[in-house]
Amino acid sequence: MLVSAVSLALTLPWLLTALHIGVLVDRADRRRLLWLADGVRLLAVGTLAALTAGGRGGIAALVLVALALGVAEVVALTAAAALVPSLVPRAGRARVNAWIAGAETGANEFGGPFLGGLLFAMGAGVALGAAWAAYLGATCLLVLLVGRFRAVRRDAPGDASGVHRQIGEGPRHLWRHPLLRVMSLTLTVLCAGWGAWMALMPLVATGRMGLSAREYGVVVSALGCGGLAGALAAGVVDRLLGRRRALLADLVTTFAMLAVPALTSNLWAVAGAAFLGGLGGTLWTVNARLIGQNLVPEDMAGRHNGAYRLLSWGAMPVGAGLVGVLAQWFGDRVALLVFAGAVLAAVPVFLRTVTEEAVREAG
Repeated sequence: MLVSAVSLALTLPWLLTALHIGVLVDRADRRRLLWLADGVRLLAVGTLAALTAGGRGGIAALVLVALALGVAEVVALTAAAALVPSLVPRAGRARVNAWIAGAETGANEFGGPFLGGLLFAMGAGVALGAAWAAYLGATCLLVLLVGRFRAVRRDAPGDASGVHRQIGEGPRHLWRHPLLRVMSLTLTVLCAGWGAWMALMPLVATGRMGLSAREYGVVVSALGCGGLAGALAAGVVDRLLGRRRALLADLVTTFAMLAVPALTSNLWAVAGAAFLGGLGGTLWTVNARLIGQNLVPEDMAGRHNGAYRLLSWGAMPVGAGLVGVLAQWFGDRVALLVFAGAVLAAVPVFLRTVTEEAVREAG
C-alpha cells in the first residue's frame, strides 16, 4: 500500500492538472515552462536528499515529493510536445518523434531503473544526488534551444473567463474530430492495460511464477528493449506496413503482453510478450504524436496534449487500482485476462474509424 501510494502520487497529477496545464502551455512561453518544471524537480529532489541525509525522509516526504515531480512532469511533457511543431518541419516530425520516443523509453524503462538500482545500492544519498545532477544537466541543455516560443494569446491577460473557456476547448476539439477521438479512447484502454500490467506483474512474478529478482529484471528489461527496438524500427515499419497497421500493432502486442502471463508461467514467454508490448507501445507513440501534430493547430497544441494525456495517462492509475481489486477477488489470471479482453474489444472500433484514408489525410 505504501509503494502504491507513492506511485499514485506520481501519476495522479495527470488526472487533476492536465487540462489546466494545457491552457497554461498555450498561453505562456513553452521553453520557460520547461525551465520551470526542471526548477521544481531540482527543488523537490534536493529537499528529499536533504531530508534523507538528516534521517527525516519518511513516507509523507516521499508522497509530497512524488506529487511535485508528477505536476512537473505534466508541465514538461505537455510543453515539450507542443514545441515540436514549431521547431520541426512537417517532413521531419516522424524522425524526431522516433528520437524522442526512443530517449523516453531508454531512460524511463531501461536506463533509469538499471542505474537507479546500482546507485541506490551505494546509498540513498548517492541515488538522489545523481537524480538532482541529471535534472540540472537537462536544465542546462535548454540553453541550446534558441528562440521565443510563446503561444498565441487570444484572450486579454488576466481574462479569467477566457481561461475557463479554454480549459474546455481541448476536450471539445479532441471529441469533435473522429480520428483523434477514437485514437484517444483506444489509448485510454491501452494505458489502463499497461497500468494493470505494471501494478500486478511484480506480484505475479514473485508469487505464481516464482521468479527471482534477477529473473523479474529480465522481464522488465525486455519491455524496455522492445521500446528501444520500436523507436529504431519505426521508420522501417511505417514504410513496410503503413501507419495504420503500425498503430494496430500496439493493440495486438498489448493484448499479448497481458494475455501471455495469464496463460503461462514460462519466463521466456512472458519476457517475449513484454518485448512485443514495448515494441508496439513505441510504434503507437511515434505515429500518434505525428498525427496529432499534423491535425491540431499550434495554438491548440497544449490543450490538445493535456486532454489527450488526461484520458490516456490518467487511465494508468485507474487500471492499476482496478486490477488489484479484480486480482483480490478472482485471482491474477482473471484480472489480466479482463484487461486483455478490453484491448481486444477496442480493435473493431479502431478499425472502423482509423482507416487508411483517414491516416493518409493526417499526413
